[in-house]
Amino acid sequence: MDVTFEQFAVARLSSLLRYAVVLTGDRDLAQDVVQEVLARAQVKWRRIGVADSPEAYVRRMVLNEYLSWRRSWAARNVHAVGERLVDIDDARGGVRDHAQAVVEADELWHRLGTLGRKQRAVLVLRYYEQLEDEAIADLIGCSPATVRSHASRALKSLRLESEQQTRIHAEEMS
Repeated sequence: MDVTFEQFAVARLSSLLRYAVVLTGDRDLAQDVVQEVLARAQVKWRRIGVADSPEAYVRRMVLNEYLSWRRSWAARNVHAVGERLVDIDDARGGVRDHAQAVVEADELWHRLGTLGRKQRAVLVLRYYEQLEDEAIADLIGCSPATVRSHASRALKSLRLESEQQTRIHAEEMS
């Protein structure tokens, strides 16, 4: 039995929004991205609905919309007061100190916001979507070696930013 577009949208909207929030770092922008993608998907649903995996197809549309030039200005404006990682289904389980977890999540959002769009997309696809380098390469249109390079540079940047924040915090405390 084929799934109608309405059934698909109702069933997968939350998942698509979480994915877009992790990509964009901003709930409002994520909603815009998903709304745009679903509007285009509805028009093409006859073709998308019979694909092997309609959800994978629509997720790719979300990724492409995020990477598109029309959204590049917003991808760099990540606000710590917006959506937080702790608000997304956090697989780590119970957090002992909620306030510290919120601070750490906000710091992570800030650091992710300093990355380029492709570096951020690679980290999201690797760690949130749990895709292999070859699958990520297919999605963003590059070689697996380039995916590894983006991931390496992004992680190095995040580590350097974290070390710098730790030094600043230590100096403030002394």
